[in-house]
Amino acid sequence: MRIVTLEEHWSEPALDTAGGAARAELVPGYAAAFAPGMPYTQQMDLMADIGARRIADMDRHGITTQVLSCLNTAVPADVAPALTKAANNIAAEAMKQHPGRFEAFAALPTAAPDEAADELRRCVRELGFVGTMIMGRTDGEFLDQPRFDPILRAANDLDVPIYLHPAPPPLAVSEANYAGALSPAVASAFRLAAWGWHQETAVHFIHLALTGVLDRYPSLQFILGHWGEFIPFYLDRLDEAMPQRMTGRDRSFREYMRDNVFITPSGMFSQAQLRYCVDTVGADRIIHAVDFPLIGNEGAVSFLTDSHLSEVDRTRIAHGNADELLRLN
Repeated sequence: MRIVTLEEHWSEPALDTAGGAARAELVPGYAAAFAPGMPYTQQMDLMADIGARRIADMDRHGITTQVLSCLNTAVPADVAPALTKAANNIAAEAMKQHPGRFEAFAALPTAAPDEAADELRRCVRELGFVGTMIMGRTDGEFLDQPRFDPILRAANDLDVPIYLHPAPPPLAVSEANYAGALSPAVASAFRLAAWGWHQETAVHFIHLALTGVLDRYPSLQFILGHWGEFIPFYLDRLDEAMPQRMTGRDRSFREYMRDNVFITPSGMFSQAQLRYCVDTVGADRIIHAVDFPLIGNEGAVSFLTDSHLSEVDRTRIAHGNADELLRLN
């Protein structure tokens, strides 16, 4: 079975360094949470590789194509345009060198929204990228703020999706919710991969719905990892507590999820969550993702082959939905 996975990360040293100071401020215990031997660290040596070693791992575990996304959080506006452009050029070269094995989401200098919109247009039109991945807030602000409309408008006009990826919550949120009498490693994991990342991303998308972004751009597609970042499990509650007569929006939350969102497992290979999300959002709105190399590729194929899904639905999730959304050959 052909397998296309969407949340497959890599890092570029200069871009990673540029965001390091802000990352250390937002997550004081980051180093402790990702020390050797901690969860999600087993294959970090492959993070910077988008060549032969990564492809060898893909081959061992049955992955046909990875859609690459370069990690870039909290990069300052004065250096972000040049650094993200350089990183995108590296990803484009990997696509050229390994046709059919890599596609890419554009890294964008979101702190400079006009330049980000231009870079997205360049990446899609000239480099053949299939969308963008945006990692959390920028300068503490969600994408619903007017300053970011050039990015949203460019994605809409280009007809490419935005993968809304987690990033650390603002420090005030983290200190209120995730600190206290906890060790640095536990507090950091709590505010990141264990919980805070996902709550933060859910709130981010709900802001986009509530503020009318999806009414302005009714065909704009978003991708949410980790089984939709909690939202599919609360659709009934969201619509019950905030009905359209309250929000004034064009559609219900369930309709926004149906019309504007694809979800991925991000390596959370739970059959129970798969069954729930197929029942809730439908197999035609689920796309495979491993979250490599934080999660290994080894469980990706068996997760589908061991599932309760029909062959038609397995094919949709394995590659069919990605082929259609991203217009893959």
